[in-house]
Amino acid sequence: METNNKTNLLTDLENKIEVRKLEGNTNPEKKSLKHSDNPTKVYALGGLEEVGKNTYCIEHDDEIIMLDAGVKFPDNTQLGITAVIPDFSYLVENKNKLKALFITHGHEDHIGGIPYLLQQVDVPVIYAPELAAALIRDRLKEFKLQNKTVVREYTENDIYATKHFRIEFAAVNHSIPDAFGIYLDTPNGAIFSTGDYKFDWTPLGHNANIQRLSKWGNEGIQLLMADSTNAEVEGYTIGEKKIIQNIDTHFLKAKGRIIIASFASNVHRLQHIIELANKYSRRIIVIGRSIERIIKIIRQIGHLNINDKMFIKPNEIDNYPKNQIMILCTGSQGEPMAALSRISRMEHQTIKIIPGDTVIMSSSPIPGNRADVENVVNNLTKIGANVIENSGENKIHTSGHASQEEQKILFTLLKPKFFMPMHGEYRMLKTHGETASSVNVKKDNVFVVANGDQILLHNGTAELGKRVPADAIFIDGKDMTGKASNVIRERNILSHDGLMAVIISIDSQTNKLSAQPRIVSRGSFYVRESGNVIAEAINIVTNAVLNVLNSSKPTFGAIKNSIKESLSPFIFRCKRRNPLIIPVILNRKAENK
Repeated sequence: METNNKTNLLTDLENKIEVRKLEGNTNPEKKSLKHSDNPTKVYALGGLEEVGKNTYCIEHDDEIIMLDAGVKFPDNTQLGITAVIPDFSYLVENKNKLKALFITHGHEDHIGGIPYLLQQVDVPVIYAPELAAALIRDRLKEFKLQNKTVVREYTENDIYATKHFRIEFAAVNHSIPDAFGIYLDTPNGAIFSTGDYKFDWTPLGHNANIQRLSKWGNEGIQLLMADSTNAEVEGYTIGEKKIIQNIDTHFLKAKGRIIIASFASNVHRLQHIIELANKYSRRIIVIGRSIERIIKIIRQIGHLNINDKMFIKPNEIDNYPKNQIMILCTGSQGEPMAALSRISRMEHQTIKIIPGDTVIMSSSPIPGNRADVENVVNNLTKIGANVIENSGENKIHTSGHASQEEQKILFTLLKPKFFMPMHGEYRMLKTHGETASSVNVKKDNVFVVANGDQILLHNGTAELGKRVPADAIFIDGKDMTGKASNVIRERNILSHDGLMAVIISIDSQTNKLSAQPRIVSRGSFYVRESGNVIAEAINIVTNAVLNVLNSSKPTFGAIKNSIKESLSPFIFRCKRRNPLIIPVILNRKAENK
């Protein structure tokens, strides 16, 4: 019976798919730029003025195509937050328009928002490259959402179509296998989104499809949406193969154990580090949930053909000579609870540093993490490890994103009429726009916009339209809808401005105050040194409450709102604080009962 139910559910999901795959030579003519009655709307729900939660939408009439659905991880100031996701309310309101979600590649900032999206919106089908599809299925299984949508794999030569759109793909280079840019032909011209990309002429994975990009450029690109992460970096991004060669030299020099910390998201490098360990007959120990997960999946889909006997468990480490061990772990950013940090503090259950161990930090500190990384390096050095960090002379890390010269190559290939820089902080977007203008995009045709801003493409023109909701939504623990956002905003207020409790005693039978209001301040300012401020605050609260009690319809809600609205601006004027104000109403009538 259960099998039949699953089959019926799958059939129901399949029946909702309105995107068709074009077979053989089926290739509809390009849409005209001259006869479209309505504009094509382009907007981001996430990914602009930030690095993370990449979520982009292309809308025409009754159809919406999504490109990526990412998550952003909290920074050090956002305690208690599991993840940050886009506001999906616009998609909820237009749920019947959503036809498909297309994924560029499998990094969390491009697929991590999918479980949260599916909690609020029915996505008929998700199209993704092989590795990304495997990662998405694994994550949906973890969230018990595998029956909420259909996940299908696409290849570079696949073509899909809906009533208004035709979707094609071009291979690009990145730090993860199976990365693609996505081309959409619309009634108002062609749009190309790079996803995350760089041009690596000696890639570890597939080659970038320069010929296809050039072909589309010659046919005409109305709008280019391109990755801005390295917009401020001059020159070219170093190729990944050179990094692996440099790491190889450290394998040759190391006489004891090797411990390598790298980004779990840098799949290409993890693959080749493991292959280096195999080359030098080192047993491999993997520590850290995120790395364990990605290695398990890339082994399952055949991206990593290493004998199972080469992988051992941490408690087997003493069974092998020190020069036959490589430990691959998390913690390249100095995260306090990551494996490398615990090893550096001598708090890891099974791995202890032995003098002579070589620790390779195959990463660069993300802004804000430098102090944490230096602390880990210092601790490791104190207990006898030889720590090798990335530097100008010792290149053991490179970015997965295009630098300025590669960005210029992209503009030269695609020759876009309009440009929307994406995936980056504001300064990155702005600099990327300047690079575009230096090549072949008119300055007035560059749209440096924010999440929620709509670009309207219509018959060869582009302009800004109305904004759609695009606030950041904070996820707290198991809440998957973002309803905890208000709680988290209150936490932020408490951490910066404290709180004030305003205690009101009233007699609801006579609609009069039973006693003078009391104000209790916690974490906002020192009350004993602010007697005049508190006295005036009590007067303000008293007048506000009396005004409500003397009105035609006094309610507890009206009293609370009146207290907040009158007291908040006064406290800010006097103390430059915006504390969380909590009115507490004591009702004499209720007490007598």
